[in-house]
Amino acid sequence: MTKISEAQKRASQKWDSQNKDKKNYIVAKSQAKRFINKFATSQDLKFLIELIEKKLEQ
Repeated sequence: MTKISEAQKRASQKWDSQNKDKKNYIVAKSQAKRFINKFATSQDLKFLIELIEKKLEQ
C-alpha cells in the first residue's frame, strides 16, 4: 500500500472542504454507477430508466 505524505493529506482535506458540492456530486455519481454495475436487478434498472426519463422531460 502506498503511503500518503502529510502534505498530500492536508491538500486533499483542503480541496474537500473548499469543494463540498463537487465532491458530493462525484461521490453520488460513483455510488450510482457502482450500484448499477454490481447490484441492480432487472427491476431496479427498469425503475431507474423510468426515473431518468422523467428527469429528462423536466
